[in-house]
Amino acid sequence: MAGIVAVFDFDKTIIDCDSDNWVVDELGATDLFNDLLPTMPWNSLMDRMMKELHAQGKTTEDVVEVLKRIPIHPRIVAAIKAAHALGCELRVVSDANLFFIETILNHLGLRDYFSEINTNPSFVDEEGRLRIFPYHDFHKSPHGCSLCPPNMCKGLIIERIQASVAEEGKKKFIYLGDGSGDYCPSLKLRDGDYVMPRKNFPMWEIICKHPLLIKAEIHEWIDEEDFERILLGLVNKISIEEKSVFTSAADCMLQNISISAHEALPQALPVRL
Repeated sequence: MAGIVAVFDFDKTIIDCDSDNWVVDELGATDLFNDLLPTMPWNSLMDRMMKELHAQGKTTEDVVEVLKRIPIHPRIVAAIKAAHALGCELRVVSDANLFFIETILNHLGLRDYFSEINTNPSFVDEEGRLRIFPYHDFHKSPHGCSLCPPNMCKGLIIERIQASVAEEGKKKFIYLGDGSGDYCPSLKLRDGDYVMPRKNFPMWEIICKHPLLIKAEIHEWIDEEDFERILLGLVNKISIEEKSVFTSAADCMLQNISISAHEALPQALPVRL
């Protein structure tokens, strides 16, 4: 199934919570987070929170242990493994950060199922503090998209992925998300693609207000069972369509070969009586 690229948001899509809030809450820093939230962008705030937690004696090991406790439904894990087994190329596009996402996916045994993770970069510095940076450096080079937060335009990421796979032939995209930041990339999808917004979440609400702006076919999902059923249903649907096109092309080619071969046969000489 080399013709499908499935792109997943992470928070509240693959996992059933926001990983940033989960870490802050589990490490006892919710009040400080809420106090600082009005003063800076979310991504910058998370870097600041890692500084504050480090100053309180919290280590990256503490963060890892908290991340391993994040809830994820087994049907999500099964759906990801099944889509990969069917030949889909899986990618993540998330406004979380690389440390959180890779820690969770490694813990679940899912990291190797994804060919690429597009998210805010992060690393542990020489002092042992986790640093989190914006995907787009909005101080030096703003992305200019009014639909997205300053640190990340997922629409630009989708356009880059579309361009990168164009050389491999026609690819169909399935995009799964929930947040308002997932609306911009849904506008970049084309006719023949599919978008799966989580029902009653911001992405779904925005799409419902402007459905005609979406070229992709819309399939809403409610819970993990829906996630698995709809995703794998779309993969199978695309598979059947691809096989049908391939069979039709092969039949046409065989017919043309047959006609050419017939025309190439020597004509029978006239019989003289």
